[in-house]
Amino acid sequence: MSEQVLEAVRDLVPAIAERAGEAEEARRVPESTIKELAGTGFFRLLQPKAFGGHEAHPAAFYTAVREIAAACGSTGWVASVVGVHPWQLGLFPVQAQQEVWGDDPNSRISSSYAPTGKITPVDGGFRVSGRWSFSSGCDHADWVFLGGLVPGPDGNPVDMRTFLLPRADYRIDDVWHTIGLRGTGSNDIVVEDVFVPEHRTLSFTDTSACACPGHEVNKAPLYRLPFAAVFSTTISMPIAGIAQGALDAYLKATRERIRVSYGGQKVAEDPHAQVRIATAAGEIDAAWTLMERNITELMAAAEAGEEFSLKLRLRTRRDQVMATARSIRAVDLLFENAGGHALKEGHPVQRGWRDAHAGRVHAVNDPERALTLYGMGALGLEVTDTMI
Repeated sequence: MSEQVLEAVRDLVPAIAERAGEAEEARRVPESTIKELAGTGFFRLLQPKAFGGHEAHPAAFYTAVREIAAACGSTGWVASVVGVHPWQLGLFPVQAQQEVWGDDPNSRISSSYAPTGKITPVDGGFRVSGRWSFSSGCDHADWVFLGGLVPGPDGNPVDMRTFLLPRADYRIDDVWHTIGLRGTGSNDIVVEDVFVPEHRTLSFTDTSACACPGHEVNKAPLYRLPFAAVFSTTISMPIAGIAQGALDAYLKATRERIRVSYGGQKVAEDPHAQVRIATAAGEIDAAWTLMERNITELMAAAEAGEEFSLKLRLRTRRDQVMATARSIRAVDLLFENAGGHALKEGHPVQRGWRDAHAGRVHAVNDPERALTLYGMGALGLEVTDTMI
């Protein structure tokens, strides 16, 4: 089934590319694109079979994300983030899954995990209030995941949880005016003193330990994968796709480009340009290869019922931030050599440059933090599950 979905997604790629400018202008992915992607089954790739999903191998999902992002960075970003949420919902108590998918298996979820709101424990659940930023694709979602710190009796945090809220319990504040990933519609979510029952929350302690309530019903190996590995790959894969799209656009333009200031030299015959092309292509291939290798090895361990080694989990985070760095380097090399025409509004190389750098600032792409953890592990220092 995943191959059928991937082929259907590939058929949409030309139209997605044509709408890239429309997405930027509207500051959100066109509704027609979301509808068409939903029609391919893309948003159900990581959804549990018990609720109409495909339970596909995550490598198939990330392959589709990469190809969508190569056509339009904003669309690829939203597809990746919104598309991974069915996997996370599969970790929640089954009652929460039933509430979201029971009447409509095509219900979508956006997210904002930074714990910026106020959480108050009450009988049966929590009172939730506050503002959460950067909820990509929220205009196309029926529910939202929000991160929050749960205070203890002394007011200090004792837990961090993801809270699941229906569209009726929050409003979207249109604040997304940016230089990159303009079309993601990553607006603010505002909640005003809403009750969230216990079953619509998920502790990060459970996700870190790979032992979640949803495992009672969703027993497939897919749902045993480490949250940090899946989520971080979800952020870096669109950036690798954006870099591939920039390379494709650069090659197309360079085949016919002439440098007037160099006496009419064809850029395609310039060995310096050729080196940049080879270097950029190598960086992009390495970014994909490393992420695909790690997610495949994690899935193989899950299928074998094995524990995920600390080495593999640390390597996954190391390679994820390095994949982002490699993609940024590739885009920079191409943009620097693309010429003045690439500065024009709407040019795919400059759009790719802006989108890739916008994705780079996501918190999960903090290289020092991830690489420090890897170094600690390599040196034999203690690294806990909650760190990765």
